[in-house]
Amino acid sequence: MFKRLLLCLALLPAFAGAQEDSDWIEYRDAYRQMIWFEKYGKPKQFLQNHFRIRPRDKSVAIDGLRLTLNSKATHLALPLDALGRAVFPFSKAAYDDNAELTVNRKAGQLKSGAWVSIVTRPDGVYAAADLRTACEQLLAYLRYSGEATGKSCAGVQFSYPKNDASQVQFHAAGGAVTMLASKEGPAFTGDVVATFRVFVYRFAALPEAGQIVTTSTPLAIAALLE
Repeated sequence: MFKRLLLCLALLPAFAGAQEDSDWIEYRDAYRQMIWFEKYGKPKQFLQNHFRIRPRDKSVAIDGLRLTLNSKATHLALPLDALGRAVFPFSKAAYDDNAELTVNRKAGQLKSGAWVSIVTRPDGVYAAADLRTACEQLLAYLRYSGEATGKSCAGVQFSYPKNDASQVQFHAAGGAVTMLASKEGPAFTGDVVATFRVFVYRFAALPEAGQIVTTSTPLAIAALLE
């Protein structure tokens, strides 16, 4: 039970109150959050885990946002993608030095923590069965971490920049092609920034056998849990 409690605490979307009003994050706290996914033993080949920084309010600009790892011996810039995600550097030296992760924003403007999403494919082709499996894998991980209670997989969502002209299609096994409609919204449920161009693929709305074909790589693929 104690380990379970630690896991639930580790995967909260923001750090403890002491961190919420600071523009820096203890590396050790971030490490403890990120390591749970690394140690998770169930299938996760369709999933990826990032350290993510995201605004608390839509008025907070993420353009120019920078994340830096600072330790006694190292000052390492951690590149962020358009959704504020960074590849987390697992470093024993940084852990031992009690390093800090710093952001160039005022205290209290941002949330930070581990963020699991579905892996994108460079060829833009996704088997419908794989997307269903990916959603179930993410749901299983969230349940393992004490989240998503009572939820089930309804589909997945592909997100692009607002002015991107990419298309997302469903190719049925029999050859019929369905264009998915785009709308404006957040890349992930709960995000305050809702200006992305998103395509929702609902499993129940289309045949079970087929492929999703995208004309370019999305910023992210999110699971729709309802």
